[in-house]
Amino acid sequence: MKNDVITSEMATALLESRRGFLKKLGGGIIVTFTIGQWSILDGWANNPAAEVLNFNAYLRVKEDGRVDCYTGKIEMGQGVGTSLAQAVAEELEVSVYSIDMVMGDTELCPYDEGTWGSMTTRFVDPVLRAAAAEARIVLIGLAAAQLKVAPELLEVKEGIVYVKNEPSKKISYAALTKGQKIIEKLSDKPVLKKAKDFKVIGTSIVRLDAESKVSGKAKYSGDIKLPGMVYARIVRPAVFRSKKISLDASKLADFEGAQLLEDGNLVAVIHSNSEMAYAAAQTVKVKWESPKINVNQDTIFKHLENTIQTSKIHQEGGDLATGKTLSETVIEADYYDGYKAHASMETHCATCYFEGDKLTIWASTQTPFGTRKHIAKALNVELEKVHVKQILLGGGFGGKISDNQAVEAARIAKICGKPVQLIWSRREEFMLVGFRPAALMKVRSGVDRNGKLKLWNFDIYCAGTRGTSLFYEVEHNRTRMFDDKKAHPFDVGAWRAPGNNSTTFARESHIDVTAHKIGVDPLQFRLNNLNNERMSATLTLAAKTFGWDKPKKPSHGYGIALGEDAGTCVALIAEVFVDKATGVVQPIRMVCAQDMGQVINPHGATIQTEGGLTMGLGYALYEDIAFEGGDLKTTGFGNYEITRFSKTPPITCVFVDKKEAKPEGGGEPAIICVGGAIANAVFDACGARVNQMPISPERILAAMR
Repeated sequence: MKNDVITSEMATALLESRRGFLKKLGGGIIVTFTIGQWSILDGWANNPAAEVLNFNAYLRVKEDGRVDCYTGKIEMGQGVGTSLAQAVAEELEVSVYSIDMVMGDTELCPYDEGTWGSMTTRFVDPVLRAAAAEARIVLIGLAAAQLKVAPELLEVKEGIVYVKNEPSKKISYAALTKGQKIIEKLSDKPVLKKAKDFKVIGTSIVRLDAESKVSGKAKYSGDIKLPGMVYARIVRPAVFRSKKISLDASKLADFEGAQLLEDGNLVAVIHSNSEMAYAAAQTVKVKWESPKINVNQDTIFKHLENTIQTSKIHQEGGDLATGKTLSETVIEADYYDGYKAHASMETHCATCYFEGDKLTIWASTQTPFGTRKHIAKALNVELEKVHVKQILLGGGFGGKISDNQAVEAARIAKICGKPVQLIWSRREEFMLVGFRPAALMKVRSGVDRNGKLKLWNFDIYCAGTRGTSLFYEVEHNRTRMFDDKKAHPFDVGAWRAPGNNSTTFARESHIDVTAHKIGVDPLQFRLNNLNNERMSATLTLAAKTFGWDKPKKPSHGYGIALGEDAGTCVALIAEVFVDKATGVVQPIRMVCAQDMGQVINPHGATIQTEGGLTMGLGYALYEDIAFEGGDLKTTGFGNYEITRFSKTPPITCVFVDKKEAKPEGGGEPAIICVGGAIANAVFDACGARVNQMPISPERILAAMR
């Protein structure tokens, strides 16, 4: 478990809850599966707790023929509720529309660390496919007994088991499961289908939850309404990390039914009417002690460089001095990226109630099992006393790994003894959800007279090293990471492909700078220096699809960026128009090629890519956080601009055809290249090299001057 300690008590609680779950189920066939580890159905007494808690998949073929698929992962708009169902349907030989995904419920689903890092498809897909293949074997065995033929004489289509060449002899999955409850555990690795036999994987399917979302039927945490429920509003300080000294709630008496709650630094007002709760909370005056830190959005980068002195080498090869000697041209530059908010459509929300001493909670969280643990710790209760009932999220992007709103709601519910709903305001969302960290990247490159990279020195402040392993051939190289979260005036955390957006912007901007310095076409320079066949093929596909050699109109520019994230290679080429009088950028088109291995749902992969690129235009061109110390000046969409429809260009998505390969990440990779591609396209259009995101009109005009 990431950042968690597994205790035997926790393992026992999880083991018993899983056994209890299996006992509660009605008729049907239940298949559990674990890759390379013990199943949770095995007695855990002789096994380490970590093994007991390793991922298990559950499938249940029900008496009506529908299939429940249980996974600890959650759906927050990335579409895994559809792609995972496709994987199960493929191996189980049923319609994808007969599968019901049960996701993230802490009393029904296998334990999972959380949904992040584009790991769901990569790691859960093979497990569910194996479980489905095992279930198919079990069902064929039952059918063989019913039809009195050998299993090898049977085949399955759409949940019906037939005798080969005698289609009239058949029995449905539903008929096989009636009146029975059979629990099976896979002991041998099943034989999965080859790509040539796929019927569902690789087929474009409209998301299974699409209709419910556009019709308003889909439920989110804020849609849960409970009898006797009160709405909570928390009184917050203006400055982050402030501590309460005293409060005056004398005017609260003006609001009939309003109640003040205090628990340490937590100050909340509850009311049966949400607007009254908000108005009443506004009258509570709290005196806060605020930390002092003399830094703002302009000085933060020098602050980080001066404050963080220790570093760790991520990658190193050859000798930097030798690389410099071998280089005919050496170029140094610094690149900057300011704080970015997650800006999810849904703010953090939680709705909960106590029944006796047990809490049931619906929370917008990417980590339901982690949230359960944090609530149990805050309430000082056992894990089994907290049930997180997972629900759809209105966007996460890493921001809903944090679950403070769920803990706060649970604390308030315990104090007041009533069902509680807590929905953070947009201002709270901006202040309390860790930003993508401000980052500084210092780059030095060197090339010989033949245009070959001989030197690469990459110092990264606060962006991490995800995706920075070199796919360019540079013998003499070093990549160092400088990081200290305490150096920031706000909380910082994961933001869709954490850090990779900042470092890819710096690397791909500098690759372009180097290419232009020696007079080589940026596409050709990359192809000449790549040492990764997958990346070369992906770039070639992107350039061909885009039409790199197509003549440009005046004030139009083309820009390339390459990146690697979650096992996926990305090549993005963008065209922009720059108004040289105002510095305003209008994106014209984007072509994104990806080698993401096996593409389970091309439609789903396409809309994920389109979403990532659209979101990426925001961080590249518009999004910026203004602040003075811990006092946040940017508090909502009134002064935090994200990508508008008018600025969203046509997007073309192409994928390297690799049906036999394992699937790689799809939710995050595309977004990492947007900053670099836009920066390079802006330079190509008007000659302005902007080294800081967002690439604003003011920065473009300053660079042109």
